[in-house]
Amino acid sequence: MAKAIWNGHVIAESETFEVVENNVYFPEASIRREFFRPSTTTSTCPWKGEARYYSLLVLGEENQDAAWYYPNPKPAARKIKNHVAFWRGVEVEK
Repeated sequence: MAKAIWNGHVIAESETFEVVENNVYFPEASIRREFFRPSTTTSTCPWKGEARYYSLLVLGEENQDAAWYYPNPKPAARKIKNHVAFWRGVEVEK
């Protein structure tokens, strides 16, 4: 079981997940959507492709661009399609 926690709330929890470059990627179905806000931020990884971001909003506190995902990952990263990972103070337990 893996959990992502921020600001005292579980924002994602799943028994299945992928680990890539020491980041835990949670299936999209396991995230608590009420805490996620779309972001316009993007970045590019040479082997995974273009990442998009979400900001978190929990108890009125925002964590800008704290989650990312690859909507169309390159073939080498296909196992993280439809998965979300975290950083910027989000605690991930597995």
